[in-house]
Amino acid sequence: MTTSPVTGAELARSLEPLGVSVPSAVPTHWYNLAADLPEPVPPHLHPGTREPLGPEDLAPLFPANLIEQEVATERYIEIPETVREIYGMWRPSPLVRAHRLERVLGTPARIYYKYEGVSPVGSHKPNTAVAQAYYNALEGTTKLTTETGAGQWGASLSFAGALLGLEVEVWQVRASFDAKPYRRLQMEAYGGICHPSPSDLTEAGRAILAEHPDTTGSLGMAISEAVEVAANDPDAHYSLGSVLNHVMLHQTVIGQEAMVQLEEAGEPVAHTVFGCAGGGSNLAGLTFPFLGRNLREGTTTRLVACEPAACPSLTQGEYRYDFGDVAGLTPLLKMYTLGNDFVPPAIHAGGLRYHGMSPMVSHAVALGLMEATAIEQDDALAAGLLFARAEGIIPAPESTHAVAAAIEHARTVTEPEVVVIGLSGNGQLDLPAYSRYV
Repeated sequence: MTTSPVTGAELARSLEPLGVSVPSAVPTHWYNLAADLPEPVPPHLHPGTREPLGPEDLAPLFPANLIEQEVATERYIEIPETVREIYGMWRPSPLVRAHRLERVLGTPARIYYKYEGVSPVGSHKPNTAVAQAYYNALEGTTKLTTETGAGQWGASLSFAGALLGLEVEVWQVRASFDAKPYRRLQMEAYGGICHPSPSDLTEAGRAILAEHPDTTGSLGMAISEAVEVAANDPDAHYSLGSVLNHVMLHQTVIGQEAMVQLEEAGEPVAHTVFGCAGGGSNLAGLTFPFLGRNLREGTTTRLVACEPAACPSLTQGEYRYDFGDVAGLTPLLKMYTLGNDFVPPAIHAGGLRYHGMSPMVSHAVALGLMEATAIEQDDALAAGLLFARAEGIIPAPESTHAVAAAIEHARTVTEPEVVVIGLSGNGQLDLPAYSRYV
């Protein structure tokens, strides 16, 4: 079942604020790290000319507002009231003191987790999905195409499309499409259409299958397919769930809320913040507000990107320009990369199986403002079970990488300090990942 096309009048009505009360703790602005960085993020380059991109180069894929946000330098960008009202369905997300986990670990650290699993989809992804759908609908776009790994992003964009009157077509990495059937059903419940990638529906997909007929797929492959379809459909735009600057921007509601919530809990300073890292959106959303404060006020919060050892772009990749997809259809991005043809193993954390890393996150790491660590899958999922048995929440496989790094750190702490974990989503639809560990 797919969403029905809507009329212009219906679309306009879906974009108008409802006038409902939004909790005051929901941020009114997104935070833009670009305003505080000591050096600007290297520009995206045109794949043909290798010159910096102009707005006209991105217009076939993105609406004008998102293109402006991609290169914006102002510190704060106002959140449209319609978007903020939708955020109010689940935001602010809770910041929870992990008392039981502290007791199990016997640590003097005070551990908090920022839990994004309370969103309708169960992860942090709707924070940018709603914003991207809104700006596309505002410009008259009627269809969005996208890729997804584990499925949280595809489900989130389908959710946003349902609320804002947009058709959504998703290419899901085949490894996750086969392993996580309930994610596909979640997308379809919201009206989205989901295909396994690579598929025979696009030139990019057919070319990949001709060369690698048994491939498990990758996010880079799925991006190629989604970009191709959007570029060839005048009524469609492409929507990306991570990597690009405007996606990092939208996710900063997470860290802004966390900083206020820590203050309210009597914790004016966080000593160490851990976030999982695939393309960078959850990590950036949690850490960028803390990093901005470090840069403006001289605080020394330690920020740690926790990536899978099977896809270690930050810890083993090269910092250089590379394509965001396999087919070379995207702009060239300055990022830590394993190479756009890298196909990672079919690990359970499908949302972290990306060959590159957000240019903004990469820039922060290159400048020494953030550090990275790689976590083995067995260690991550074992930590997820320990967390579940102490705190009651089964983390998404992606989130377990941050949990594992935080637990390892907390076990070495000898003095009281504040540790924050980004719990990017719940694992209710990812339970097979834990089957060999229970």
